Amino acid sequence: MFDRYEAGEQAVLVHVDFAAESDREDLDELKMLVDSAGVTTLAVVTTRRNAPHPKFYIGTGKAEEVAETVQALGAEVVIFNHALSPAQERNLERLFQCRVLDRTTLILDIFAQRARTHEGKLQVELAQLKHLSTRLVRGWTHLERQKGGIGLRGPGETQLETDRRLLRDRITHIQKRLEKVAKQREQGRRARSRREVPTLSLVGYTNAGKSTLFNALTSADVYAADQLFATLDPTLRKVQLADVGPVILADTVGFIRHLPHDLVAAFKATLEETREASLLLHVVDAADERAADNTLQVKHVLKEIEADEVPVLMVYNKLDKLDDVAPRIDRSDDGTPVAVWLSAQKHQGLELLLQALSERVSEEVFCATLCLPPSQGKLRAELFALQAVTEERIDDQGQWLLKVRMPDIDWQRLNKQGQGAALRFIVSDPADKVLQ
Repeated sequence: MFDRYEAGEQAVLVHVDFAAESDREDLDELKMLVDSAGVTTLAVVTTRRNAPHPKFYIGTGKAEEVAETVQALGAEVVIFNHALSPAQERNLERLFQCRVLDRTTLILDIFAQRARTHEGKLQVELAQLKHLSTRLVRGWTHLERQKGGIGLRGPGETQLETDRRLLRDRITHIQKRLEKVAKQREQGRRARSRREVPTLSLVGYTNAGKSTLFNALTSADVYAADQLFATLDPTLRKVQLADVGPVILADTVGFIRHLPHDLVAAFKATLEETREASLLLHVVDAADERAADNTLQVKHVLKEIEADEVPVLMVYNKLDKLDDVAPRIDRSDDGTPVAVWLSAQKHQGLELLLQALSERVSEEVFCATLCLPPSQGKLRAELFALQAVTEERIDDQGQWLLKVRMPDIDWQRLNKQGQGAALRFIVSDPADKVLQ
């Protein structure tokens, strides 16, 4: 349907080293992405620029150099380590006479290969369709309304308009199905909340070792490999923590710098597991020289999905690749665990992680007895709406005595909304107001 060259498995990579730090991409990361996609790299062309060229992104002379390289090596696709505009893609394909992909399209292709569940496939298709909708070009011409005469009159719209309408209809259909999936996930979270089961979500840069750690903690058989985006579909497993009981551990998709916005939007239902978690386990590849920058990129994505206020425990993984570094727990000034150093693959330091999780999760749960006067019916209703009330009775003065248990983040949010109103109703001496 579309006037595009067919993509192949033999690629020439193009990387631009920009002067501005915010515009730079990592060439090694591009090579890993290409390898994860199953594509063979024939050559790498690099250049330096202050700003993208409006027509070819890389400048006329360098574009002609890439075209000569494509012809000489018989490459089937050229992959840019940057986001291209639809016009730049068409101009480059016309010059190279082969398919041109940008970084976003490459990531979407990897996601399409990795999707296993029905939900994952829907999310990838939605992201691909949104990306494709800006890249529709001239297709069939026999339906164009500009033509006249017997046998040439079309249905009143050009084929391009037809394609756009079909895309819009398909996007709407997928969004409705994903909304149903989101409701199902929300019901699951409510059920866990009613059972007071905390959720711990693994987050981190792609290939940081999240799935390997997940398998080590849960004895699961989640696919784990030394490649980018090995995990796409979220997996939930139950883990027993000392002094806490059962918790739910969620393995999620890895993040990457300049994560396409269409992907963030499409994976909203999946990322809800991260936003609604009681505690985030931020897994970092401690042996990666870009670990500090990757950590910042993850924090940026967490802020983008509104999960930056969820408590975090740093987990520095792949300790076996470092010299003279032993598994340990780093603590704050008040003794709270803030980071754990371990090796998930070698099963080194896992007991320290479980110890840190037990301490953090037990801290993150607020438990108290509240004594509410009849005038505080609204606060009582909010506590019941949060499913935080475990017991209730009325004392001799007609006041509500409530035993509450909820995530500390919900308690803090409740007090923030009421400017600390709920704080003054905590029973200072529970022995005086004990619930039988």
